[in-house]
Amino acid sequence: MYGSSIDQVASSFFAAIETGDLRAVYEIYAPSVSVWHNVTGKTQTRDENLRLLKFWTSQVTDLKYEILAREFFPGGFLQRHILHGVVASGQRIEASICVVVYVSDGKIVKLFEYLDAKAVEAAFTQDPIR
Repeated sequence: MYGSSIDQVASSFFAAIETGDLRAVYEIYAPSVSVWHNVTGKTQTRDENLRLLKFWTSQVTDLKYEILAREFFPGGFLQRHILHGVVASGQRIEASICVVVYVSDGKIVKLFEYLDAKAVEAAFTQDPIR
């Protein structure tokens, strides 16, 4: 069924981000992936999103995804999670996030991320993305 292989993609993707393995994220993304964030209202390419993830993982340590729900649909999944981490000041981050992800041929082709910007603003005191 579609859930098993997509679940493997999802698990590998979030594990790679937790450990800062951006090469693995690169491999999980389709070359033409589009990653949209509600915070900016903008869509990123694979390279743009990897730059953001590189910055994110340099600013936040002890990353941990607490999966609240992962539901599958044909061609993808929806996941609700709490992202935990610590910034350089010692401040803890706990961000409630929802993602809708589309997968094709074992690669993420579209990702839509919804979160409250206030929950992660401590990591972006030196925001190079804007």
